Amino acid sequence: MVILASASPRRRELLSRLTGDFLVRPSCVNEVTSKVRPSAACRDLARQKAKDVAAHFPSDLVLGCDTVVFFRGRMLGKPKDEEQAKEYLRMLCGAWHTVYSGVCLIKGGSEELGYSFSRVKLRAMSEEEISRYVSGGSPMDKAGAYGVQDGVVEKYSGEYENIMGLPLNLITGMGLWKER
Repeated sequence: MVILASASPRRRELLSRLTGDFLVRPSCVNEVTSKVRPSAACRDLARQKAKDVAAHFPSDLVLGCDTVVFFRGRMLGKPKDEEQAKEYLRMLCGAWHTVYSGVCLIKGGSEELGYSFSRVKLRAMSEEEISRYVSGGSPMDKAGAYGVQDGVVEKYSGEYENIMGLPLNLITGMGLWKER
């Protein structure tokens, strides 16, 4: 059995492309890391989530994941409120940035970490469009305050699923996934 350590409906949808044999058990971690590089931060947070859930499912394969947006030396996670969501979108509109997703697989005493990244450019949006998008609620549970599936991305390079928050190519290439 695969245990997904996330409440994200997007991760649930993406994982269902790989297997129908999984349970969703969100972690209870605070999502704080001391890591300053985005590749290390997303892996550390994915590991924290996986370890939290793996303590309750020692014989199952636990999948933890975390996504951060990196722009001009700053990591953007989920916005804390609507004003921060608007701030993030104003920064990112019309600009290239990088989306990092860290993955941690744990089964028994084994653990495997990895990350994937994609480059993204959001389309230009007016202040009115940003306000309407944020008031609709979609940005509030997403790193960088946007969803690639929401029609706000102009261009990207890399794996689409990574931008959504679950890099399927990375996961299926990991040894613990193959051994399950």
